[in-house]
Amino acid sequence: MNFLNEISHRFPDALSMAAGRPYEGFLDTEDVHRHLRTFEEHLRSEYGGDEARVRRTMLQYGRTKGIIHDLIAKNLAVDENIHVDPESVVVTVGCQEALFLTLRALRGSDKDVLLAPMPCYVGATGAAELADMRVLPVRESSAGIDLDDLVRVVEEAKAAELRPRACYVVADFANPSGATLGADAREALIRLAEEHDFLILEDNPYGLFTAPGSEPLPTLKSLDGDRRRVVYLGSFAKTGLPGARIGFVVADQHVRRSGDRAGVVLLADEFAKIKSMLTVNTSPVAQAVIGGKLVANGYSLRAANAREAELYQGNLRHVLDELARNFPEGSRPRVTWNTPAGGFFVVLTVPFPVDDALLERSGRHHKVLWTPMHHFYGDGKPRPQIRLSFSYLSPEEITVGIDRLAMFVREQCDV
Repeated sequence: MNFLNEISHRFPDALSMAAGRPYEGFLDTEDVHRHLRTFEEHLRSEYGGDEARVRRTMLQYGRTKGIIHDLIAKNLAVDENIHVDPESVVVTVGCQEALFLTLRALRGSDKDVLLAPMPCYVGATGAAELADMRVLPVRESSAGIDLDDLVRVVEEAKAAELRPRACYVVADFANPSGATLGADAREALIRLAEEHDFLILEDNPYGLFTAPGSEPLPTLKSLDGDRRRVVYLGSFAKTGLPGARIGFVVADQHVRRSGDRAGVVLLADEFAKIKSMLTVNTSPVAQAVIGGKLVANGYSLRAANAREAELYQGNLRHVLDELARNFPEGSRPRVTWNTPAGGFFVVLTVPFPVDDALLERSGRHHKVLWTPMHHFYGDGKPRPQIRLSFSYLSPEEITVGIDRLAMFVREQCDV
């Protein structure tokens, strides 16, 4: 992520199809003030007009688990049919902190490992590295994580006296692959987690951006029920406000705590204990902005993001159309790409291995940036694939970006 920021600063006049940022055209600073006022009125009503308590909640340090945990629980019930005790919700500084807290709590010894599909979101593998937790790669296809390969990896890990603690998965429009896990595969994954005794870490940053009028697939957490195999990771960066940096984790599993405070507690409480030594608490002012947006929209961010979903779907169609125009079937060089049903990314396969040096060449000579796919494997080995992000751009910019990219690809094939 630092590398992409560095490249963007080095080539400021290049059109970036690298970072998966939300579209800025709908952002308005006045919304921040409006959401703050809405949340303030919400607290005033909740606290019976106790102004001192309202000020304290919004402006003091606040509880480690957060001050909008109850509103997040309502949002999950409305948008995802996920019904959880608000006390199982920990509000975090973005989803990145949620990932780290989860993995740090699960890592008890060198034998504890994380399962993850490859290619994988770098934030997940990076959090595992910070938590000193080894990652075991599992194959991924256009249909999502390969469940047969998952079983193989789990069994081989156990034979090597390792302990698979959890499997990280983005079931809807994964980053970077764009893959979506089918309904039957979701149920099968939960059954495998029960059978082989590991948790599923479901990260869902893009699930609300389904095609208008289409029926969204149920989240793994909504299918989980009383089995409680799924720890749900969420973020309001794409659906609320990226600058607020508010994420959360739902951990309603019960664990046994030893020591002076022995007993059965929520896994969320263990996360909060670690958070209290890491970030103390998440900014109440930032939480208030998101809380106000939730209240103002009847706790439904799916409804509040209808125009965003339409824009991202339109951008996806436009990217695919422009790729087809620039690289028609049967033409040379042969370039192919996947066709995700949603999300922010498309993966392009080209006839040559791609590394960071080629990205710099593209930025310098062709004024277009993208992401080499080797970053999502973590091994540094160049692969003939690049990730294109279209969420941040207008249709006109997408056209220019794909045209420039096509010129770059053709030049490389002529070298």
